Amino acid sequence: MTPRASGRDGVLIASRLFLPEVSAGAFRLGALARGLAAAGADVTVVTTTPPAHAPATPDPEGVRVSRWPVLRDRGGNVRGYVQYASFDGPLLPRVLARRWSIAVAESPPTTALVVRLAAWLRRRPYAYFAADVWTDGVLSMGAPRPVVALMRRMEGAVLRGAACVLSVSDEVTQRLVALGAEPARVVTVGNGIDTTVFHPGVAPAAPGEEYFVYTGTMSEWQRPEVFVRAFALIADEHPALRLRFFGQGAVEPALRALAAELGLDRVEFGGVVSPAQSAAWIRGAVAALVSIVPGIGYDFARPTKTFAAAACGTPVLFAGAEVGGSLVRDAGLGEAVGFTPEEIADAMRRLLAARASGETEARRADRAAWVRETASLDAVGARAAAAVLSAR
Repeated sequence: MTPRASGRDGVLIASRLFLPEVSAGAFRLGALARGLAAAGADVTVVTTTPPAHAPATPDPEGVRVSRWPVLRDRGGNVRGYVQYASFDGPLLPRVLARRWSIAVAESPPTTALVVRLAAWLRRRPYAYFAADVWTDGVLSMGAPRPVVALMRRMEGAVLRGAACVLSVSDEVTQRLVALGAEPARVVTVGNGIDTTVFHPGVAPAAPGEEYFVYTGTMSEWQRPEVFVRAFALIADEHPALRLRFFGQGAVEPALRALAAELGLDRVEFGGVVSPAQSAAWIRGAVAALVSIVPGIGYDFARPTKTFAAAACGTPVLFAGAEVGGSLVRDAGLGEAVGFTPEEIADAMRRLLAARASGETEARRADRAAWVRETASLDAVGARAAAAVLSAR
């Protein structure tokens, strides 16, 4: 009997997010699942029923996906204590009902604790995919001290029990070790983007239109309202210029209200779009907007938005924390400025001038080549799969 048939190489991935949802976490886990399947593992994903707005795409080849209804917020996200509990509650029997040699848990740590319990009952190892640090996240959102302390204990327990911890950057790795992860068990696999979807050959969504674009999550630790305020400073200078938002998030209503308050009818919200549509809007933009609020606990982040824009050859306008800014500056991906409307507005002016002069187009191939060489999602998935399989 082959290893696939025996279940000896079975890998189970437990996550509230998976393809076809449009999120960095779903893309990352999709790459891991493909990498595991390519390595010959028998892969099962235990996840949620996708929201109605998710694009209709097939599951990855060679991967079985088990879906279960879950509570979502008004934006269709599994975000919040009640929503997390609606996934974590039935997760234990779903995991125990399947055969596997190692399980992979994704955030939040509550999900990973359920997987840790299943692994203990089965006497099997588990891995934890840490795209960020949840303790820092709840701290940045101003959560009460007991909540922060509880999250630190849960996250520490998950990290200490894992046979393998997958990290997306050196900065995240340092924080994970500080929270209790065994350094020898942490594998920094990096972060990336699907270069078969995001690439310079994508046809622009609105040829000839001049706009800046923001794609993806609109959250408290990104606070993209700073881009609306910056746009207000240059809107009269460029009567045809637009600011486009695609995606959703907790602060989207506040963004809409701010645009209305400032009388900016050229700030437009396109909702959640497929990765292919996102790539088309990014490809035609003057620049893609990326932000991380400095000093609230997410300074270590290197947002996937940066890689998506650069993969299309489009300049990045990054505002905020130093790590993300250094990435943009060091790789020559665009502009990196402080988290103020005035600095962002000046960068917007420079990027508009670069587009008009032809500099943006002349450097497009170099930006895209950098992503293909250093931040391919398939390469990240292959590294993550190798780490998981070696931890069995």
